[in-house]
Amino acid sequence: MKEILPNQQLIMGNSSCEEILQILLDHKVRRFLLVCGSSFHSLAIADTIKGFPIPYTVFSDFSPNPKYEDICKGVALFNREGCDFVLSVGGGSSMDVAKCIKLFATMDPKELFLRQAYLENGIPLMAIPTTAGTGSESTRYAVIYHEGEKLSVTHGSLVPKFAVLEPSVLESLPLYQKKCSMLDALCQGIESWWSVNANQESISYARQAISLVVEHIDGYLANEPVGNEGMLLASNWAGRAINITQTTAPHAMSYKITSLFGLPHGHAVALCLPKVWRFMLENQALCIDPRGREYLASVFDELATALGAQGPDKAILWLEALLETLDMKVPTGLDEAKLQVLVDSVNLERLQNSPVKLDALTLRKLYENIFDFLKEG
Repeated sequence: MKEILPNQQLIMGNSSCEEILQILLDHKVRRFLLVCGSSFHSLAIADTIKGFPIPYTVFSDFSPNPKYEDICKGVALFNREGCDFVLSVGGGSSMDVAKCIKLFATMDPKELFLRQAYLENGIPLMAIPTTAGTGSESTRYAVIYHEGEKLSVTHGSLVPKFAVLEPSVLESLPLYQKKCSMLDALCQGIESWWSVNANQESISYARQAISLVVEHIDGYLANEPVGNEGMLLASNWAGRAINITQTTAPHAMSYKITSLFGLPHGHAVALCLPKVWRFMLENQALCIDPRGREYLASVFDELATALGAQGPDKAILWLEALLETLDMKVPTGLDEAKLQVLVDSVNLERLQNSPVKLDALTLRKLYENIFDFLKEG
């Protein structure tokens, strides 16, 4: 599968606001829809965007886990206000909402948008991520909830035409949030690399993402501009990688940990990844990647090198030490009932992206290892 990035323009650095305005002027934008969360107004770039000599309408009436109904409100507002450009500033939720508004804006509002054909409609979409983790600004996916069910809306036109990596937006983030989002980017890069869907293009992106995380981790956590910009770029490359491959078992296992224990996504997936990697390393005979066991072994070796470790076992130890250094604790309160809920929650399709066969019994053992869960008796 070849990456679907339709000539995306990447904009970086402290002069990004000038370039944003020029893009709006070049497109002869009459009114843009600004999709953002409440934190937008505290960003350093907020006053500059508000001061653009172009009319705009703000849409922020959506939940952290956006619902289909939220999207419908945004689409109605976009059309009622006569908007012709979508500008998203925020984390994954803001970008998911903006993507769906862009995609649905020209559809028939009398019919369910999700059942209509997804087509490129020519409405430009610009994304300014305010966290360095999801890489959503470079993927063709958006996650929303319809009738309580989590859905992934997927289409090539969801990839924003413009992605702005502005380091100042990370300066006000709480340290814990920065840690979680960084770990998400790192895990996406690692999972994409070992995915059965990986190709030379995706591996190139994953390698760059991982190298950038390792290079900039200290400066990023110290809130230095160079470190922040480096981590934003790492997240972007990781997003490009999973845009081709999708994620694998650690992500599939993490989602219910987040909902059951209230643990942020990046924290949850980072707890899963070292345990999954160790299992795969010790069970390469169960390889399901058509390229074979020797190929998988070479992938693990290359991943270790990218992480600066001498071999996969040392790389796993490095990841575990990183989690300890970052104080990413394992939640407490797991019981037998919750353990079964975790096992039952895993998306089997996502498991098929993993290079080693995993079944329900293996998942159970992996969760037990993650939580250090020992049954009495």
